[in-house]
Amino acid sequence: LNDKIGDENLTSVKYFILMGFTNDRRTQILLFVVIFIIYSLTIMGNLVIIMLVWADSSLHTPMYFFLTNLSGLEICYICYVTSTLPQMLFNLLTRNGAISLTCCALQMHLVLTLGGTECVLLGAMAYDRYLAICHPLLYAILMGRWRQLQLASVSWLVGILLATINVGCTFSHLFCGPNRVNHFICELPVVLKLACANTHITEFVVFMTAAIILLGPLSVILTSYGFILSTVLKMQSSSGRQKAFSTCTSHLMVVTVFYGTVITMYMRPGLGTASDFDKKIAVFYILVSPLLNPIIYTLRNKDVHRAAAKVLQRWGLKHK
Repeated sequence: LNDKIGDENLTSVKYFILMGFTNDRRTQILLFVVIFIIYSLTIMGNLVIIMLVWADSSLHTPMYFFLTNLSGLEICYICYVTSTLPQMLFNLLTRNGAISLTCCALQMHLVLTLGGTECVLLGAMAYDRYLAICHPLLYAILMGRWRQLQLASVSWLVGILLATINVGCTFSHLFCGPNRVNHFICELPVVLKLACANTHITEFVVFMTAAIILLGPLSVILTSYGFILSTVLKMQSSSGRQKAFSTCTSHLMVVTVFYGTVITMYMRPGLGTASDFDKKIAVFYILVSPLLNPIIYTLRNKDVHRAAAKVLQRWGLKHK
């Protein structure tokens, strides 16, 4: 009888309660409005990039192929029903933070898949810039259509594989209580702390996969930009240096915001301490980064400006 009672207790948790940001109703409504605006702007910004690249043949280059992949990834990240922003908006509006273990696992898998894919994709974009600036004569051969598809496919496959490993390890543990998650999404380190068993092996797996998915592409990025900087400084043309620096600065800004916050979350001591600090860090790579990406890549990009002008001109001509 005692064994049966023990088994029932070990499997008693059927859902988690996401505690969110605050319990104050006015603050919740304000957050709902702010997050909804960010949600809308993020979708529009990334859709505009995809549309411009599709509409203007001058943007049919490897750099913009990877950029459209990044924009599509960001749209998937915030639009999927069980993903981050829709879940946050629903919880703020209804004040119901309950989420089943299945939905929690799906949300966690999606977040880790898209986050891991973005890591590798940013590495591929840095490699693309390295080839374009350091080996311009061989660029068209080395970064052909097949190579672009290979790099994009590898990015997605690595993201899916490592996410599956992490989520599988996390939910192989039993959850017997408490079930309150001090976060606004099912963040892996925070959820793992609620497991009713020794999680040292799983924490080690999470740390190692984080090291692979974060430090691997980051080393490619830093190495690529080391060679790029050396090549750019040797350029005779000031306009060529300015164009190279402009393109690379945009990419490095995205890398800094994304990698800096994710590394702080997944690779610092005290993994998943369930503190408010974790939530503040998560805001940057869940809310801020997807919004900033289209802004950073288009703000100083003359190619995108020209493409936008062409599209607006076509639209205007059709309505004359």
